[in-house]
Amino acid sequence: MGATILVADDDRAIRTVLTQALARLGHEVKTTGNAATLWRWVQEGEGDLVITDVVMPDENGLDLVPRIKKLRPDLRIIVMSAQNTLLTAVKAAERGAFDYLPKPFDLKDLMAIVQKALSAPAQAPAPAPAPAEDPEEEALPLIGRSPAMQEIYRVLARLMGTDLTVMITGESGTGKELVARALHDYGKRRGGPFVAINMAAIPRELIESELFGHEKGAFTGATMRSTGRFEQAQGGTLFLDEIGDMPLEAQTRLLRVLQEGEYTTVGGRTPIKTDVRIVAATHRDLRTLIRQGLFREDLFYRLNVVPIRLPPLRERTEDVPALVRHFLNQAAQQGLPAKTVDNAAMDRLKRYRWPGNVRELENMVQRLAALYSQEVISLDVIDTELAEANPAAAPVQEPVNEGLSAAVERHLREYFAAHKDGIPAAGLYDRILREVERPLLSLSLTATRGNQIKAAHMLGLNRNTLRKKIRDLDIQVVRGLK
Repeated sequence: MGATILVADDDRAIRTVLTQALARLGHEVKTTGNAATLWRWVQEGEGDLVITDVVMPDENGLDLVPRIKKLRPDLRIIVMSAQNTLLTAVKAAERGAFDYLPKPFDLKDLMAIVQKALSAPAQAPAPAPAPAEDPEEEALPLIGRSPAMQEIYRVLARLMGTDLTVMITGESGTGKELVARALHDYGKRRGGPFVAINMAAIPRELIESELFGHEKGAFTGATMRSTGRFEQAQGGTLFLDEIGDMPLEAQTRLLRVLQEGEYTTVGGRTPIKTDVRIVAATHRDLRTLIRQGLFREDLFYRLNVVPIRLPPLRERTEDVPALVRHFLNQAAQQGLPAKTVDNAAMDRLKRYRWPGNVRELENMVQRLAALYSQEVISLDVIDTELAEANPAAAPVQEPVNEGLSAAVERHLREYFAAHKDGIPAAGLYDRILREVERPLLSLSLTATRGNQIKAAHMLGLNRNTLRKKIRDLDIQVVRGLK
C-alpha cells in the first residue's frame, strides 16, 4: 500500500512532475504552492512524508522544518532548493530534514530518496546542535553550484552532527583545508578550537613533539614543557594536512592514539585522554603508498571512515564565474578597485585547465584587481595572464616506467619545494636513506614471502644485519611462510 506524500512548491510544473512520478510508484500525492497549507495538513495529521521547497511566497521552507519536527518527530522531510549552497544543505540537516536535494534535480535521485525515507526504520530524533549564526553568502568557505560541489555539500551536511573521522583527497589548490574548516565551523565542535598541522612542512624528527608535545629535558633543546597539537585541539578539531607525508614511526604512534584515545607527551609518562575530531587530507594516493610500504594500511582505514574527494577545477568549470566574482569582491573589500570580467574573458577562463586549481584562479584574480587600471577586464588581459602562467604550476603527473634515480630526484624536488626557504632540517642524508631502505626491505620480504634467508641473499646482506634492520625499522614480517 502506498504512502501519502505532501508536496509544497510554488512551481506548478514541479508539482505536476512529482505528482505523476510518485503516483506511478503507488503513492497518494497532495500538493500545494504555499507553506500555510502544508502546515495545516501536518497539524491535521496528514501525510507520511513531506517534500518541500525552500523559497515559497508566504514562508521559507527551512523555517517550517523545525516546527514540523517538533509537532511530529517521526515525519520525514525532504528539502529541495534552487539556492544550492553549502549553507542551505547545512541548514536543512541542522533543522531536522531527512535529506536535501538541489534544483534542478534528477527525478531518479528524488524517487530513490523518497523510497529510502519511507522505508527507513523510525528512531528517536537526535538532539540537534544549537544553530550557528547565519553567515552572509560571501562569507561561506566553499563556492560553487556545480553538481560535483552539490554532492560535497550534501555529504558535509550529513557529517555536521557527527564526530566521524574524515579523509579529504584532492589535488593541491582544490580547497581541502576549507572543507576541514567547514566541518568544524558548522559542526557540533564549533565552540572548540580548530588546529591544523601540515606534515610536509615539519622535520620528521619533530613531528611527534609537534603532535603530542614534550616535557622539559625530553631532548636536547627542550628547555621547557611544550603543548602539542592534540592538546591544543582538545574539544575541537585537529586537521592533519598532507597526512601522506607523515613518517612511518609517527604513523605508528598516531594509530595507537586513535585506537586507545590517549597519548603521552615526548618524555612524559602520564597518559592524557584525547577528545578531538580528526580530519585528514592529502594530495597523494595513499593506496599506492601502502603498496610501497610507505603508509600503514591499518592507519589508512582508521582515517578513511568518510572519504571526500574534491574535484579539480577543470571538472567543475561552471563554477569559475562564481569564484571569480567572489575573489573580486574580496579584493574590493580589501581596498582594491572594484572590477568585473566581460563575457569573452570569462569564457576564456572557463576553457583554461587550471593546473593549480582554485588557488591559481584566486592568485590571478588578485593580480587582475591590483595591477590593471581598467574596470572591466577584457579577453586580451586574460590571454596575457594565461600566456605568462608559470608552467611549474602544472600538476605533477605520476611517471610511467620511471627509473628509480628519476623517481628519487622527483620526490626530493617535491620535498625541497615544501620548505619555504628551500632548506630542510639537518640530517637529510640519513633521513632519505632510511625512507628508501624501509620499503626496499619490506618489499623484498614480501617477494620472498617472509623468508629472511632468501631476502638477505637477494639483497646481498648478512642475515643478522637484515634482522637488525627489520627490528630497527619496525618492519612487520609474515612468519611461517616457506
